Amino acid sequence: MLNIVVLVSGGGTNLQALIDAQNSGKIKNGKITCVISSKEDAYALERAKNNSIKTITLLRKNYENVAQYSQAMLEVLQKEKADLVVYAGFMTILDETITKAFPNRMMNVHPSLIPSFCGKGFYGLRVHQSVIDSGVKITGATVHFVTEVCDGGPIILQKAVEVKDNDTPEILQKRVMEQAEWQILPKAVNLFCEGKLTVKNNKVFINE
Repeated sequence: MLNIVVLVSGGGTNLQALIDAQNSGKIKNGKITCVISSKEDAYALERAKNNSIKTITLLRKNYENVAQYSQAMLEVLQKEKADLVVYAGFMTILDETITKAFPNRMMNVHPSLIPSFCGKGFYGLRVHQSVIDSGVKITGATVHFVTEVCDGGPIILQKAVEVKDNDTPEILQKRVMEQAEWQILPKAVNLFCEGKLTVKNNKVFINE
């Protein structure tokens, strides 16, 4: 049974999707053993506590720079014996100290079809506003492995979502979460825990 550690900063809707998948048996050979938040008031912490999952608060403001925060995070992840680290709305930057320690063992869900609308500055409602402004008809979500390149790691799963003419960023965000993020993140986590993901030349192969 693999130890899954989830990193959060906010409401924790993606965390809830993982918890629901775990409770319904959709995540095999893995268990969420700890949730770590970069903010003390993140509602995601309540979601974890409601499901008897250990929580740790590691506040970014308590550290002078990214390097110090990353080192502290690495020590916590190692202490928790993390086999897989999942970014679920984690809005704090970590440096290569973390990615080098967990190669192809950290994954993130991003609210667009990478390589579109991603990279530095593309997060939250900014992504969806950019999608609407561009006039594209299809957006979606991507689960990828985390590397030192922002949103640049190997892509595990993607799912497309329609963009409608009367969409606001908030409406589109909700549709992308419901139709894509909450579906492909638990699926990707399960594939990892079942040992079905192989990375070659920056591409992910699913071994069904």
